[in-house]
Amino acid sequence: MKEINNDRFIISVRVGPKGQITVPSEARKMFDIREGDTLMVMGERERGIALVKADEFYKMMGGAIPFGGNKD
Repeated sequence: MKEINNDRFIISVRVGPKGQITVPSEARKMFDIREGDTLMVMGERERGIALVKADEFYKMMGGAIPFGGNKD
């Protein structure tokens, strides 16, 4: 499934044998995700999983959680 416009998209990804997914190029372009960037994986059983760039996550948190140390 692939549906794209300027503000949103829906693209399916497949989970590999090691539990890895590839972030689609459309998402990497839209959110300026580059090699080496750290992403936060957030989940809620009823609502699903979300990915957010770590630097944006910490901005949203208003500095409540310092970014540093282990970035994984």
